[in-house]
Amino acid sequence: MTDLTTTTRAAIRDFRAGDGPRVVEAWRRSVPADPISLDRFRTLVLLDPNFDPAGLRVAVDGDHVAGAAYAVRRLTPMAGTDLEPEQGWIPFFFVAPEARGRGLGRRLLTEALDWLHGHGRTRVDFSSYTPNYVLPGLDADAYPEAAGLLESLGFRTLYEAAAMDRGLVGYRRPDEVTRRLEHLTGRGYRFATPADDDLVDLLALAGRHFGPDWACTIRACLAAGTPLDRIVAARDPDGRMVGWAMHGAFDAVDERFGPIGVLEEMRGTGLGEVLLHLVLERMRALRAHSAWFLWTGARSPAGHLYRKTGFTTTRVFRVMRREAAAR
Repeated sequence: MTDLTTTTRAAIRDFRAGDGPRVVEAWRRSVPADPISLDRFRTLVLLDPNFDPAGLRVAVDGDHVAGAAYAVRRLTPMAGTDLEPEQGWIPFFFVAPEARGRGLGRRLLTEALDWLHGHGRTRVDFSSYTPNYVLPGLDADAYPEAAGLLESLGFRTLYEAAAMDRGLVGYRRPDEVTRRLEHLTGRGYRFATPADDDLVDLLALAGRHFGPDWACTIRACLAAGTPLDRIVAARDPDGRMVGWAMHGAFDAVDERFGPIGVLEEMRGTGLGEVLLHLVLERMRALRAHSAWFLWTGARSPAGHLYRKTGFTTTRVFRVMRREAAAR
């Protein structure tokens, strides 16, 4: 571990060229349950069209990075012209182990919040910034001190997101799912890898019914080279696209499942379960040993479906919000 001198008060400043490797190295030591690589830091932070160096507050002590807090607001709309002018996010913050206990985390977060408020952001979420979120929210079990700090600054939990995993070694599609698939195809439903022209309908379905960030995620991963066979799309007997499921959409990690979406009016038909298993089959064919994802409502219909399919909760994240009035 780096021996950081503590005789002086760490200075906090904007991110500068040359900070990246030192921020990543300090992050790895500070957040051991969620390390990051230089490639992911570049993709999620530096190449984000909303990145502003002044929003990434970096604490330095001599030549060492002692901590950081990242504040971001929309400079480019997710869709249309909406810049969400009241909304800001703090996707991450950390303090190096040897720099803790002297109020540095509070100073970093306060500067990040002040920066957002200076740009008119009266509502700040930790850490559900889309599409480039690092984690859905705060894992209070892994980071209890961070939970206490956020709460002391006025952040309150909006809801909890569950991360789930399922082993795929020995996976077989259940007979009941095969019967449901045969029933649906007999009625005229089609399940297939989308062709290029099908992507127009897929992106429209994702963007209009599940949020522009879902369409953005799909568009970005395909533009980056994710193969189309990572997606299974469903059309009803009239040819309307009514659902899809996929894997490999995030960071080109084939074992990461999702997103999955089924039109609300089609829920209860078994369509989502069929799509889920068709994708799990494809994942196993690629020799994936497990399927995992970071974000679902633990008590949502999707959460129940995942548990029925053999997924178990591995972590729980708090999505938290702070209103300006809480200052």
